Amino acid sequence: MLSEISIKNFAIIEHLEISFEEGLTVLTGETGAGKSIIIDAVQLLAGGRGSAEFIRHGAKKAELQGLFVIHENHPAIDKLLDFGIEVEDGAVILRRDLNVNGKSVCRINGKMVTIAILREIGSYLIDIHGQHENQELMHERRHIHLLDQFAGETLLHSLKNYTELYHQYQKLKRKVDEADENEQQIAQRIDLYTFQLQEIEEASLFVGEEEELEEEKLKLQHFHRIYERLNTAYESISGDMHALDWVGSAMSDLEDAATVDKEILPYAETVSTCFYSLQETAYDVKNKLDQMEFDPNRLDVVESRLALLLSLKRKYGKTIEDILIYREEIAEALENLLNRDERIAQEQEKLEHLMQDLVVEANELTIIRKKMALALETAIMAQLKDLHMEKASFQVKIDKKPASTFDANGQDDVSFMISTNFGEPLKSLTKVASGGEISRIMLALKTIFSKHQGVTAIIFDEVDTGVSGRVAQAIAEKIAMIATNSQVLCISHLPQVAAMADHHYLIQKEIQNDRTQTAIHDVVRSERTKELSRMLSGSEITSLTLKHAEELLNLANERKKVFRQQL
Repeated sequence: MLSEISIKNFAIIEHLEISFEEGLTVLTGETGAGKSIIIDAVQLLAGGRGSAEFIRHGAKKAELQGLFVIHENHPAIDKLLDFGIEVEDGAVILRRDLNVNGKSVCRINGKMVTIAILREIGSYLIDIHGQHENQELMHERRHIHLLDQFAGETLLHSLKNYTELYHQYQKLKRKVDEADENEQQIAQRIDLYTFQLQEIEEASLFVGEEEELEEEKLKLQHFHRIYERLNTAYESISGDMHALDWVGSAMSDLEDAATVDKEILPYAETVSTCFYSLQETAYDVKNKLDQMEFDPNRLDVVESRLALLLSLKRKYGKTIEDILIYREEIAEALENLLNRDERIAQEQEKLEHLMQDLVVEANELTIIRKKMALALETAIMAQLKDLHMEKASFQVKIDKKPASTFDANGQDDVSFMISTNFGEPLKSLTKVASGGEISRIMLALKTIFSKHQGVTAIIFDEVDTGVSGRVAQAIAEKIAMIATNSQVLCISHLPQVAAMADHHYLIQKEIQNDRTQTAIHDVVRSERTKELSRMLSGSEITSLTLKHAEELLNLANERKKVFRQQL
């Protein structure tokens, strides 16, 4: 439910905080007091279109914040997790700041989000209905979803089977459509892949080659330096009276001394090991010098090969390994293109089988929907009768799409049709013109669908305009009935609706510090009688209107007891 809302510097509201409870909350007050401004704030909080004009004169920004408490299985939780937003203890906090520059900042549970995400999450939490609102019930494309929600578990298994099959069909159809390109494009791609594959294969690449070539290039560039240093080192070790001679002499002296003093033996052995290691190293250096031969042409070969590798990397990948992976990819793509006719034929055959299976699953959906449509028609007609529209007719029209046409819902086009007067033809619900009729039809539908939609808070903004008498009483009872399944907030001028409230707030204009602002007052039992009396009389409160108001409250309490017993 919507637990609390905070509004700052919004229109004529300086600062307003309202706590809400479960059941039916009614907001009443004189025209222009700011009742609809509160609903506007909630609508913006749920992602509605904002404007700098909403900001209170003299303020830099308007701040809107709402706390919603939802149960652990609420559909909004999975959607929030998809956007990386955590939910603790079922609390969802929506916040929106409107700035004078026209920009708005949106947050959900402290995380900054786009207006589109705020709107999507808001649609799971708030359902706002005004007399001429572009509401869900008045969008024909949504009627199939409403029928499916009404069908509930009856349809769920079949819809799941169809959805899984439809996703497979869509994926395969995209592949077939992509393969069915024009011949010129196919030929160009074959030529391109053939050239690229040939260029890569002729290069005979292997992983690690570039590092080896760079190392060889470095050696070739410093050949003379390496030769000179090796030669000098060899002479230092093996030349007359150089290192090897001196170490050999030391080894002989130590060995001779060790024949007399055994403690000298380790020294002699160490020097002996060094002598033979040094002698072997001198031999290896001499071999290396004898094998070294400078080839000026080899440096050109190495640099040319490195230039080729650089050119290939610019075209096909950052590394040789990437180029080889790309070669495998285009080799497979080329094979698919060369054998595409056979492959397309196979995929077309698979697609045909999938289409046949889709038809079966779609027909099953149609059968269930037609059955549930009859139940929905009966339920809606009963609601319309309660709302004194006995002459009205309601029908769920289900049209079949062409044989090969599918969408995520199957092959059905669903629209709600209604005739409000006896003898008149059925028309689309979206074409009903009378405000009073729209209000009653909407309430009839909402009474049925509120049980299935799972929206946290339903808001009615003066949907009772243009009705009176027994119709007003019927509307009041329907709104109260909806509130037994969902939290309902309702702005109303009808005393019958206000009498049904579980919680009643009075919205008033007040002047403070030479500025007009909106204030809200909790209307308790004794004050409720006076407020209902004012709504009945229009201005002057008399003993008769007070008595009538008391009767309204007593009647409302009795009716609500009946509604609760029916749960």
